Amino acid sequence: MKRKSIQIGRPSTLRHTNALSILTLLRECGSCSRADLVRASGLSAPTVTNVVKDLLSENLIEPLGEGESSGGRPPDMIRFKAERGCILAVEISAESLSFLLADLNGNELDSLKIALKNRKTTPEAVCAYIGKALQNLLQKQKKTRKQLLMMVVGAPAIANVEEGSVLSISTLDGWRAVPLRAMLNKIVDCLVIIENDTNLAAQGEHYCGAAQTEQDFVFVAIGTNVGAGIILGGKIHHGSKWSAGEIAYLRLPHIQRRQPAIHEFGELETVLTSSGILKSWDKESKRIGRSHIATKSVKQLTALDVLDIAQAGDADAQRIVRLRADIVSDIIVNLSLILNPGLILLGGEIGSHPVLVSSVLKQLEGSEFAVPKIGTSALGPRAGLWGAVSLALDAISSVLLPQPPT
Repeated sequence: MKRKSIQIGRPSTLRHTNALSILTLLRECGSCSRADLVRASGLSAPTVTNVVKDLLSENLIEPLGEGESSGGRPPDMIRFKAERGCILAVEISAESLSFLLADLNGNELDSLKIALKNRKTTPEAVCAYIGKALQNLLQKQKKTRKQLLMMVVGAPAIANVEEGSVLSISTLDGWRAVPLRAMLNKIVDCLVIIENDTNLAAQGEHYCGAAQTEQDFVFVAIGTNVGAGIILGGKIHHGSKWSAGEIAYLRLPHIQRRQPAIHEFGELETVLTSSGILKSWDKESKRIGRSHIATKSVKQLTALDVLDIAQAGDADAQRIVRLRADIVSDIIVNLSLILNPGLILLGGEIGSHPVLVSSVLKQLEGSEFAVPKIGTSALGPRAGLWGAVSLALDAISSVLLPQPPT
């Protein structure tokens, strides 16, 4: 355990600070003795004893009995009760709702995915689906509603984290200035955090993915949508109006220079996304009179198929990929010049495809500026869910031990 510094203040604040410090240490180490906590916290033995007594009375920790002795009296071991409660990660997309239920140590308990095809997708309907899914997950794990201590929801839109609202989702019905946290608090009696989905994906890669050692990096997601999650100093960077990372609205010289509009798709989303790639492929196929893949109809063809065809050596598909690689490399250079991050991760079904990544790396070879390391997502489509779990774990101690009134 690392030694913690303790802040000095009024008695009630000091007791709360001490309790948070001890609880954090217990969560980090899993199990330890009181003597371990004294050494790691810098607190006196009587103070640690009193804090442990309080945490036991709150049912946050439990005794484990005697541990191994190093020659003297065996130490009494204690541990944090991660099973006392749970947290729920939710990710909203145009196609589905994804869920991950975890204990208070971040261990996965269960997961669920609900397709939205042929379903209502209004805010009210989506909240109802979330409530039903939560009920099923809790029942399956034999948990009660009171044991759900936090819910973190990712949305494919600009999210005002302070207000808990979603600005706009063009691919869902009626999502304009939605007070999502307030709506969900009618379903759950716990802390609810609303966040942008790509920000959560970046947080997930920082927590347990490909950016665990990086404090400054950018996660660029290219799939159904285009966006970037920016991590600076180990924290999500939102910007003054919550729109940091909305790269779909970038104005690049070889893309139509239309003024950005919040309730419309960005210009890059018409080109870089799965639908943009398919549109280019269909246009190219009609131009040269070629047939689509013999084993698939036009309706079955996906953007990933086009990328696979390019990887197999098809010249027409490779031209489509090179155009996208040109744009992505421009984005990377611009991000590098503005933010100078140590790493840029490419994610999403398009962004992480090997043929696009290879073409992007080739485009960047001649750059004389400090283009950072380029990598790909390690967590894939679950990056956002793990990012949500990470945010919940960061805040859970304050939920378990609320600040006393001043």
